[in-house]
Amino acid sequence: MNIKEYIRILREEGCDDSLIEHSIAVLGLSVYIASRAILNGHDIDLDLIVAGALLHDIGRSKTHSVKHGYVGAQIIRERGLGEKIALIAERHVGAGLSANEAKMLGLPVKDYIPQTLEEKIVCYADKLVFRKRIGTIKDVIEYFKRELGENHPAVNRFIELDIEIRKLIGGKAII
Repeated sequence: MNIKEYIRILREEGCDDSLIEHSIAVLGLSVYIASRAILNGHDIDLDLIVAGALLHDIGRSKTHSVKHGYVGAQIIRERGLGEKIALIAERHVGAGLSANEAKMLGLPVKDYIPQTLEEKIVCYADKLVFRKRIGTIKDVIEYFKRELGENHPAVNRFIELDIEIRKLIGGKAII
């Protein structure tokens, strides 16, 4: 599939222009990060990055709650778009969710923490894109602390994800 087809799917599911603009911004940053990782010798599936970045928030067509990742994964599965894309949507919320956090949030009890490089890249890019503006690592950490609390596990998970992504691209700053 190409970008136009993924945008058509978002529209068919009822996603508004602001969500699509956000997804396009996540796509741009995800491809940038993935390209730098490829230059450093990592094997990244760019087609999966494109699909995952554009469809990661498709569940927001049904809910804006923390459950949108899980709901989005179900939409992707129902449409037969592939399990790898579904897992990007399912695991991108916050910096991932532990099974205990999922239980507390009313989600099926399982681990929702990004596992593959593609999942991690899209999750990371999504955290850095505020609506359609790219923020800083500091912005994300401050947002998590303000919204979730100073000691919430997502804060440390994001910091660890930042360290991993920086290593992936050769230790350089993302932006």
